[in-house]
Amino acid sequence: MEHKTITDAVARRRFLEIAGLGTLGLALPTSAFFRPQIKQTKDSLVFVGTYTSGKSEGIYLYRLDQSSGELRHVATTKGVVDPSFLTIAPNRRYLYAVNEVEMFAGKKSGALSAFAIDQRSGELTLLNQQPTLGGAPCYVVTDQTGEFALVANYVGGNVAVLPVHSDGSLGEATDMKQDFGSSINADRQTGPHAHCIVLDPGNRFAYACDLGTDKIMIFRFDKRQGKLMPGKKPWVQVKPGAGPRHLTFHPSGRYAFVLNELHATVTVFAHNAVDGNLREVQTIVTLPKEFKGENTSADIHVSLDGRFLYCSNRGHDSIAAFKIDPRSGKLTFIAHEPTGGQTPRNFAIDPTGTFLLAANQKSDNIVTFRLDPKTGRLRATGHVVKVPSPVCLKFTSAFA
Repeated sequence: MEHKTITDAVARRRFLEIAGLGTLGLALPTSAFFRPQIKQTKDSLVFVGTYTSGKSEGIYLYRLDQSSGELRHVATTKGVVDPSFLTIAPNRRYLYAVNEVEMFAGKKSGALSAFAIDQRSGELTLLNQQPTLGGAPCYVVTDQTGEFALVANYVGGNVAVLPVHSDGSLGEATDMKQDFGSSINADRQTGPHAHCIVLDPGNRFAYACDLGTDKIMIFRFDKRQGKLMPGKKPWVQVKPGAGPRHLTFHPSGRYAFVLNELHATVTVFAHNAVDGNLREVQTIVTLPKEFKGENTSADIHVSLDGRFLYCSNRGHDSIAAFKIDPRSGKLTFIAHEPTGGQTPRNFAIDPTGTFLLAANQKSDNIVTFRLDPKTGRLRATGHVVKVPSPVCLKFTSAFA
């Protein structure tokens, strides 16, 4: 069942089939200025978030063979409703999953679920759940201390902060910031739609992309109290109708890259680490000029060495690769690589920077690509696994 009460939410899920909305209890059983410290590991574990409207049973766990790129299924955490986006605590002991619903415990809110990660097997055990104070949460991240989880609520049009207890469980929200406004796209932008919230490398500022208002909200993050306060410049605007969706920082902290879902563009910002301000440097398209079909861009990541940027196109069904200028942050297009499936919503780069995994939601598969460290190009390894409705991938180092 799709959203029936929010027009924008229906449009946003044009490619999706989401179930579980309504009254749910959710009862559950190298650049010149940057030298990366890349973690070397024999294998990696990858958790897969999904929508549970079809055949998906919850959160899937795979082991990535670090030599070949092959994925092997390890476990499935069943009974989790719409765990569409995941994040892993800095200590690797806990995982947090949004439940992308509009009603939780009889109230208009989504939920955030906390899990303990077994340090031998990687399997998950539910700790608790808390409301996110807004409908359809679609993004979660922890701060660098692991003491707070920050959530973006798409339908709610707001962001919230939840404290993390010493045992990894969640407390009640310590703050919520509601956005207001709209923009020019009559189908998608009649109100605010918070789509992500990201902390800067210094853990001092939080940035929330609002697809509905074409703004990136800027907050000072109080890591003692778990509060969000307006930055010196409370927001920056992207082009009308662009629909900012996801934001990622360069490892140096000097640049922020925003993926605009509706225009299929990337906007490059120079980042001021002192006051948190963003200054636009460039906007570049993610699609080939000859493409005329329907497309929405979805996810964006920088390579571990800071030399390349990648983003996913749903409709064109590709990963676009760009080279990053180390002096300006500007992007130069490299190539488009087909993702080997339909609707690549999310993708992730493994902890060694060797492989990129693309989650193709509509074709129910995850495809492994090898990254060329010299050119930034992607090459399919031939390894593909079937996973129902994969929409989020999160890596952690294997424990054993």
